[in-house]
Amino acid sequence: MSIKSKKIDSANAQISATISEEEISKKENQIAKAASKDMKVDGFRKGKVPVHVVKARYGDKLREDAKNEAISEAYQKGLKELKLDQNSIIGEPRVEKFEEKDGNFELEVSIALRPEIKLEGYKELIPEIKEPKVSDKEIQERLQKLLEANAELKPLKKKRALKKGDFALFDFEGFVDGKPFEGGKAEGYTLEIGSGQFIPGFEDGMVGMKIDEEKDITVTFPEDYASSDLAGKDAVFKVKLHEIQEKVVPADLDDEILKKLLPGEEKPSEELLKEKIKEQLENEKLAKLYQEEIKPKYVEELVKKYKIDLPKNIVEQEMDMAFRNALSSMKEDEVKKFSSDAKEAEKKREEYRKDAQDSVKLTFIVDELAKLEKINVEDQEVMSAIYMEALQAGQDPQSYIKQYEDQGLLPAVKMAIIEDRLFAKLFNEKLGKK
Repeated sequence: MSIKSKKIDSANAQISATISEEEISKKENQIAKAASKDMKVDGFRKGKVPVHVVKARYGDKLREDAKNEAISEAYQKGLKELKLDQNSIIGEPRVEKFEEKDGNFELEVSIALRPEIKLEGYKELIPEIKEPKVSDKEIQERLQKLLEANAELKPLKKKRALKKGDFALFDFEGFVDGKPFEGGKAEGYTLEIGSGQFIPGFEDGMVGMKIDEEKDITVTFPEDYASSDLAGKDAVFKVKLHEIQEKVVPADLDDEILKKLLPGEEKPSEELLKEKIKEQLENEKLAKLYQEEIKPKYVEELVKKYKIDLPKNIVEQEMDMAFRNALSSMKEDEVKKFSSDAKEAEKKREEYRKDAQDSVKLTFIVDELAKLEKINVEDQEVMSAIYMEALQAGQDPQSYIKQYEDQGLLPAVKMAIIEDRLFAKLFNEKLGKK
C-alpha cells in the first residue's frame, strides 16, 4: 500500500493511496478466518468451519468488508503522515474515488479541516447605530393594552342581544347525522364572539341570541379539520345561552392594578410602570433594529472582508441540503425533471454554491468571534430554550427535545443562541450599552 498525503490549504487535505489486489485478498482471508471461529454451519463443529466455505457463502460481503478495512487503514496512515488529529478534522472524510486500475485499487479521500482565521478590525465593520426613541403615545398605547389584558369579564347590566365582541357563557352539544360525537359537548363554556375560535359559521349563528334562549346552529366542518371522522360533514349544535359578558377595562391605575402589573416591586407607582414600559419598548425596537437592519449589514461586511479557506466537503454538504430543501417546494414536474436528468440536477444544485460558501464562511467567522468575545452557551441553556419553545407551541417538551436530538439539530440550536448573544454584545458595545 503506497500513501501520498497533502494539505491543499488550511481547510482541506487529501489522502491518495494505491492498494494492491493482494492486500485486499489478504484482508478478505483474515476476515473470513476470524468469522469461521464463531460461525455455525451444518456438518461442521463450531470454530471448525473451513475458510473456503465461509468465502463461498459470504464472498461479496467479505470482499466489501476487506475494501472498507483497506480504506480505513489508508486513511489512518494518511492522517499520521499529515500529522493531523481528530480535533482538527470537521465532519466525515469523503471518499472521492475508489476504483480498480491495472490490477490495483486507486483511492482518494478528501478531509475537511478547521481553517485558520484572523479577524482583525471586526468591530470597525459594525454599522452606525442610532438608539430608537419611544414616544409618550407609544407608552400610553402599551399601557392601554396591559389594562385591556387585565380587564375583568362582567355580566352586562343592560339586557340586550348578543353581538360580536361580547363574551358568551353557554352550553352546547353537537350532532352529526343525528348522533352526538366525541368532544362536541360542553357546559358553562365562555367564548368571545367574533374571535374565530369555533367552526366557521358557529359564532355568527350565535349573534342576536338573548339570555336563556336555545337555538340550533347548523355548520359544516372544514375539509381539512383535524378529525377525519368530522371533516367536511354537516353538524347541528344545540346551544343554550346563559349569560352575556363584556370586558371591563380599569378606568384608572389604582393600587390593586399597579401591584398586579408590577409584581415584586416594593413601591409600585404609575411613574415606575411607565418607566418599565418605556424600557420594554426600547428593547423591542432595538432587537428589531439589530435583527432586521444592523445584523444583515454587518454579516455582509464580515463575509466580504475576510478571506478564509473553506472546507470543500462542508460546502458540498451545504449545497446538498439547499438543493433538497428546494426540491421539497418544487412542483411535481420539476422534481421529475431533476430526478431523471442528472446533468440538469447538478446544474440546479450548482446555483446554490455561492450562498453555501457564504453560509459556511459566516459559520466559521461567528465561531471565531464567539471565542474572541468569550461567548459561551451551556448545553442546559440549549435544552431550556427548546423546552420553552415546546411550551409556546403547546407540545410535550420531552418529545420535542427528542425530535431535536434524533434529527441532530442540537448543535444548530446552540449555534443560533451563540450568534444572537454575540451580535447583541457587539452591537450594544457600539451603542454604549452594557
